[in-house]
Amino acid sequence: MKVIRAQSAGFCWGVERAINIARGLASDGGEDRRVYTDGPLIHNRQMMERMEAEGVREVGDYQSQSEIEIDQKNQDEDSVLVVRAHGISPERRQYLKSLDLPFNDATCPDVGIIAGKIKNHARKGYDIVVFGDPEHPEVIGLMGYAEGRGHVVCSLDDVEALPAFSGGVCMVSQSTMFSHEYKALVDRVFEKYPQAQIFDTICGATKERQSGVSDLVEQGAEAIIVIGGRHSANTRKLVKLAESYEKPTFHIETAEELNADIFGRFETIGVTAGASTPEFIIQSVCERLEAV
Repeated sequence: MKVIRAQSAGFCWGVERAINIARGLASDGGEDRRVYTDGPLIHNRQMMERMEAEGVREVGDYQSQSEIEIDQKNQDEDSVLVVRAHGISPERRQYLKSLDLPFNDATCPDVGIIAGKIKNHARKGYDIVVFGDPEHPEVIGLMGYAEGRGHVVCSLDDVEALPAFSGGVCMVSQSTMFSHEYKALVDRVFEKYPQAQIFDTICGATKERQSGVSDLVEQGAEAIIVIGGRHSANTRKLVKLAESYEKPTFHIETAEELNADIFGRFETIGVTAGASTPEFIIQSVCERLEAV
């Protein structure tokens, strides 16, 4: 079987940075140091399990909203808490600072830029419109900077439901959304609020992965495999995008989910992966496919 791998697949630089921060803290502190992450550092269960073996332990919850329980008996005085790559709200940051535990911020710098735009415009009295998933931890964190004037939109119907704002409007996007969907909503926002300040905050890695799916189709992929965590927003969007090309599309987390009986009927398969998918998983999937 011929396997075509997308040029941009796997860890984005923000995810790799967060992992390096957590791993560095764990290795520098000795075998007794505990490194805690506020919710999953990245949305990949297999990578989080590997990091746990290295001394990095997930606490809290997926959305970074619940209180954190830390085993004081096993906590070394040099233990540290790491803020996830998706970022957190100012309220969450204040809560973490109230804990008797130092913390290191691994928020993706691209997400930090979005938060800064929201914060600056909210302070000037702007209403904030965020294109994204209201349940996603990145959006939850970003909304915390809107000072109560934030509105999350997912569709044109959501834009239509926005009120007649009396002041300025600032619009941003969750970093992992579809570019073409954002443009459609931006066009309508401009119609409703001609003076709106619009920022393209979809990260470069997301755009590269989206264009990579098109490249796989152009190169002759008969089916597309998308590797990534079930909770990964950018992975799920890659699945949706691949399906839009009317190609058989399979979302898997590991090579163990591959079925030779199914994939044996294809001569050429395209492989891509979400921004939280480690290289060792991508490589194992490609090797297994090539052996079919």
